[in-house]
Amino acid sequence: MRQRILAALLGVVFCLATGFPPSPASAADSAAGTLNVFAASSLTAVFRAVGTAFEAAHPGVKVSFNFAGSPTLVQQIREGAPADVFAAADEANMQKLVEAGAVADAPRIFAQNLPQIVVARGNPHHIAGLADLTRPGLVVVLCGETVPAGRYAQEAFTKAGVTPPAGSRELDVKAVVSKVALGEADAGVVYVTDVKAARDSIEGVGLPVAHNVVARYPIAALREAAHPDSARAFLDFVLSDPGRKILGDYGFLNP
Repeated sequence: MRQRILAALLGVVFCLATGFPPSPASAADSAAGTLNVFAASSLTAVFRAVGTAFEAAHPGVKVSFNFAGSPTLVQQIREGAPADVFAAADEANMQKLVEAGAVADAPRIFAQNLPQIVVARGNPHHIAGLADLTRPGLVVVLCGETVPAGRYAQEAFTKAGVTPPAGSRELDVKAVVSKVALGEADAGVVYVTDVKAARDSIEGVGLPVAHNVVARYPIAALREAAHPDSARAFLDFVLSDPGRKILGDYGFLNP
């Protein structure tokens, strides 16, 4: 008790001596805290840019990201991980949280993406389409079918009338890109935006419209968000003109 009284008296003395009240910015920082955004792996580069712009527009708010495959993030959130915002690479994984009552408001679609074949720079195996991925001797990696990119790839193979090649099934698109970039795999299927983000070490082979699938990205504030006001502000920023411009710069399409 004596320590609390002494601290209060010292605060009064400081204000009287300096003529200034405690900084309102400090109070704002304390109230805003750190906004925890859980986002699909394919959003890593663009959301880091969005986070920087959001922080500049909202002094006192710090954005912390957790990037992983959408199913992994859903599991973490359902197990009680501290998340304020969730951005998925598909509507199916977001729907799991909606059905669990974990979402504060109806999710909103904020971007679209397209699957694309990823190969090493120079395309040494001259891959031109999905059928080429079934050639003997090629090492092909895909995301697992519970991961949005893996499911989209499966849909694309089905549209093309091609049986997906055997090979490892990864937890997220970053793992697929990494294996191709390091020469551990000859090709894979990720998103156009993943290829664009790592174009110094890989390149993409586009899919014809008839074989491709449109990936839709939903975002929502979570019911148990520790900072609900900041969470809604982040959603609004992502859907604003400045947010859409950043998404477009990284290759994402408007919904």
